[in-house]
Amino acid sequence: MSSSLPVKVSQIQQITPIIREFTLEAIDQPLLPFSSGSHVVVSVPLQDRILRNAYSLLSDPYQDQHYKIAVRLQEDSRGGSRYLHQQVKVGDVLKISAPLNLFSLHSQAKHHVFIAGGIGITPFMSHIRQLVHSSGSFELHYACRDQLSNAYESVLNQLFPTRLQVYSERTECRLDVLKLLQQQDLHTHVYICGPDRLIRAVQQAAQQLGWSKHRVHWEAFTSPSAGTPFQAKLCKSQKIIEVASDYSLLEVLEAQGVDVPSLCRSGVCGQCALKYKNGNIDHHDHFLNTEERQHLLMPCVSRAKHGSCIELDL
Repeated sequence: MSSSLPVKVSQIQQITPIIREFTLEAIDQPLLPFSSGSHVVVSVPLQDRILRNAYSLLSDPYQDQHYKIAVRLQEDSRGGSRYLHQQVKVGDVLKISAPLNLFSLHSQAKHHVFIAGGIGITPFMSHIRQLVHSSGSFELHYACRDQLSNAYESVLNQLFPTRLQVYSERTECRLDVLKLLQQQDLHTHVYICGPDRLIRAVQQAAQQLGWSKHRVHWEAFTSPSAGTPFQAKLCKSQKIIEVASDYSLLEVLEAQGVDVPSLCRSGVCGQCALKYKNGNIDHHDHFLNTEERQHLLMPCVSRAKHGSCIELDL
């Protein structure tokens, strides 16, 4: 993240036992405008390093007085979500990136079908607000766990009862993505945000029905999970670096002064892709295809398998 903007935490709201909402206000300079579907990267100051995690903006794009983000407490947190849940208080200052949009609404779509899983509801909050302003057509399908990952369910149900379908134990409804897509016409675009299995299910259903890939949009912010420690060799300098189990390769490269462009830090945008010459790679990105993975990796989320060494073209 080349530059950062300091913001003040002006309000904190516990949405569910594991989801917290943070309202962020400007300090020295006005907040930058953003489009629906945008995210910011939050710098989380831990004792031994700075973690940088991406969070969708929930706010109304037409109101720039503040930003809102929602953070789910991850069971396997490397410290970022735990810090935001347990240590950040109203009045604290955080540093964030400028808003970036990798999940925008398609301008040619006549109808927008949103499919959210759990905390994946967050980008759709700004999309819905945008479409309300423009009188756009949409429907929201929300798979969640009652009183746990069902953030904003009650609010959405009050505002858009005819456009919202919730799939949970309470509603006793199950999401049938194939049936849902079968009901759409050629002018509909579908957007998915949530777990990998949900994204894959929708992609496979769309492919089965012959949908164009340009009508299927998805976002999956996945913070790098802990894994086996490994080594990486920088071939040009012959330097060997150690990557601990709770560090990403990108974080270690940055700590070593290696300049690697990055935007989402979640294996989605493709900005940080690096060439490698050798190594058994455990790919966790959502960007590279099978052929590209033979010579490229995403250091923000990918690791070496079984403690092997990766040789990077650096």
